[in-house]
Amino acid sequence: MSSSIAIIGDRFMLPSVFAERITAICGDAIDIRMLEQPWPDEPMEHGYAGSKLDGLKEFMGDPDELAAFIGEAPLLVTHLAPISRAMLQRLPSLKFIAVSRGGPVNVDMQAARDHGVLVVNTPGRNASAVAEFTIGAMLAETRLIRSGHESMRGGDWRGDLYRADRTGRELGEMTVGIVGYGAIGTRVVKLLKAFGCRILVTDPYVQLSAQDRNDGVEHVALSELLARADVISLHARVTAETTGFIDREALAKIKPGAILINTARGPLVDYDALYDALSSQRLAGAMLDTFAVEPAPPDWPLLQLPNVTLTPHIAGASVRTVTFAADQAAEEVRRYLAGEPPLNPC
Repeated sequence: MSSSIAIIGDRFMLPSVFAERITAICGDAIDIRMLEQPWPDEPMEHGYAGSKLDGLKEFMGDPDELAAFIGEAPLLVTHLAPISRAMLQRLPSLKFIAVSRGGPVNVDMQAARDHGVLVVNTPGRNASAVAEFTIGAMLAETRLIRSGHESMRGGDWRGDLYRADRTGRELGEMTVGIVGYGAIGTRVVKLLKAFGCRILVTDPYVQLSAQDRNDGVEHVALSELLARADVISLHARVTAETTGFIDREALAKIKPGAILINTARGPLVDYDALYDALSSQRLAGAMLDTFAVEPAPPDWPLLQLPNVTLTPHIAGASVRTVTFAADQAAEEVRRYLAGEPPLNPC
């Protein structure tokens, strides 16, 4: 079946990789046109503090230019292109959108349903990458890797980090709490089991597997997890329920000296409250990969704290994420063209 596909990628989710995977699985009798956006070299529209496009989040591109590029194509494969109601009104031929990410936050889903457009996504595309990164973040904090690195870079040999009252702790002797037990949280737990630590999970919408229960994983309420865990790792989605739920009240429940890891999304955390908890040393440290506003402002107070490790939202960035997501999107294209049901409809 011959068709036309518009691919809007970027410098992470390369349009050429999408095209290669689609051609490999669907054949070359497909008209493919590609557009590359400049993310991540240029920032996307974050959208959590208010969006100029009907509440869409995490997108990049001028709607008029993108609509003109998509044109009469019935299929769109993208990563960050915004698809608003106004754009869909200009794209009557568009019937299928593959969004190569875990949630189609850059698409107006109600408008897509109203226009009869099928939207699919690629759940779990970066779950392995984020899970590995999370373990690295935990080790960087618990074993003082960041502290040791920063002192050495500053010309200070901190032999005191070997003192029994200052040195780090092994994960195997600690309790680790996982907040959110979806594709990423479950992978983090799988990796943590090898360390022999006590593992707590909180997620009101899932149940533990029999294997998890046999391995000693505990499903507890959030308040209990906060009170018991030495390391707390966030893996929840941003919803009305979870926005800002790690607030002053929640931080007050956390065991003194605990460590917070956020590789999920910035809006989960009240960052003013987090700053106070870290600057007062109630929290021993934090590792933050995501922020309330991205890019983080250079004068942001959290950037100045010595007990925080910061990275620019790269936990999910790996070569495997690119190829895995492209393979998932290509299979969805194949299924649509073949008249088969989608694997991951939104």
